[in-house]
Amino acid sequence: MKGERAAPDRAEIDPVAIRHILPDIFIIEVAPERRLPLRLCGARVNALWQREQKGRLFLEWWRAQRQEEVAEAIRRVIDAETPLVAHARTALGASEFELLLLPLRHFGKSCSRVMGSLAPAQRLDWVGIRPVGRLDLVAARMLEDKLTDSSKADWRRGAIARLAASNG
Repeated sequence: MKGERAAPDRAEIDPVAIRHILPDIFIIEVAPERRLPLRLCGARVNALWQREQKGRLFLEWWRAQRQEEVAEAIRRVIDAETPLVAHARTALGASEFELLLLPLRHFGKSCSRVMGSLAPAQRLDWVGIRPVGRLDLVAARMLEDKLTDSSKADWRRGAIARLAASNG
């Protein structure tokens, strides 16, 4: 889809082709001041906070102590036009989530949007009963185009080490 470009254009993404994950999808606008407003949020993402997320700032999802790390991760996705995969958890550590951030062009502009997915790592019985609250970034990794078997193993070891250290 992206061809020789670093990121696909938003118009090239067919919602019908990804309809099974649309409830977990969100799109962040990359404005010049990089405030990172949410332009679109799927139903399951909205259900996590029990309210519409469109128009809110992406950084508001995160604990104050982690907002700079999250902002840096987004900057890396934007500047390097490289996807990022991360693990997050609720502030009390009760639930874990998988986060994917993908660079996205809009009307040919270099990485003017970031498409993301936030999905629970396990089934959540409490969704819709109480809001998730602020998230804590546990581990993050940029995804390069060419991963070797050893770099995949290094990534898994690094992610596990970061998760173990944050639990301790």
